[in-house]
Amino acid sequence: MDKGKLKGHAALLAANIVWGLNAPIGKSVLWSETNPGGVSPFALSVYRMVGAALLFWAVSLFLPRERVAPRDIFLLLLASVFGIQLNQMLFLWGLSLTSPIDTSIIATIVPVLTMVLATLFLREPITWLKAGGVFLGCAGAVILILVSQHGTGHTSSVKGDVLCIVSAISFATYLTAFRNVIVRYSPVTTMKWMFLFAAIAAVAIYYRPLTEVDYAGLAARTWAGIGYVVVGATFFSYLMVPIAQRHLRPTVVSMYNYVQPVVAVLFTVAIGLDTFGFTKAGAALCVFVGVWLVTKSKSRAQLDTEKMQKKG
Repeated sequence: MDKGKLKGHAALLAANIVWGLNAPIGKSVLWSETNPGGVSPFALSVYRMVGAALLFWAVSLFLPRERVAPRDIFLLLLASVFGIQLNQMLFLWGLSLTSPIDTSIIATIVPVLTMVLATLFLREPITWLKAGGVFLGCAGAVILILVSQHGTGHTSSVKGDVLCIVSAISFATYLTAFRNVIVRYSPVTTMKWMFLFAAIAAVAIYYRPLTEVDYAGLAARTWAGIGYVVVGATFFSYLMVPIAQRHLRPTVVSMYNYVQPVVAVLFTVAIGLDTFGFTKAGAALCVFVGVWLVTKSKSRAQLDTEKMQKKG
């Protein structure tokens, strides 16, 4: 494996480890009847967008300035809508209404959607190896989630599940439809513009929920959770994804979604809320074998090269 692909895999693994902990940590920050000291999902959306925008623009001050073409600014605006605004705002809204378990299961459809959309936007072939890897990973992730022990008070919601499904569709669209413009610039440049647009939209739409938060009454634990969501699950993870997009195909990028339930289960085992047995070990193995199979599947460029060689 060349250094570029290795860098992409490392970036994705790091991002999805952070995202794997985001559902339980984010749920602990959100307001509910059992957590009256939390914040609304709309206020947390504003924190994420504004906080990440400030961090990306601050980092860009220490890097060489990169000029973005006006046409690409518009494309980054659209990428922001699908990759950040709809994806994250709807995810937090859905998470506030349904259980982290439901959101984890729904996240497993992202690679399937990405594989299909990649054939439409990028003409990437659906090979048996790729399809097998996607569905093997999906099966492993779902089994891992279903056999894990879950805490009480996490009720399901049809509305919340639908919001999470739309969020997943939005992110899959971002990975495929906007890959070409994302890889054209550095990760910091693409993210600073995308989060700037997202921050403006978030403040304009959710200004009222932002002012309704009782900041003086927020516990230190809640502030720590907000900090994790903003710095870890938003700034750091969204910095890693475009790094991976430069070296890996969209379906491979999306396959790392299956790492998230593995991380969540290992976390609950580590803190003594769950146990790890042969079933979970087998399910986790399915996830990583699925990722490996998709990585080994041939891209459109490789298949075109093989056809040319046969003709020659």
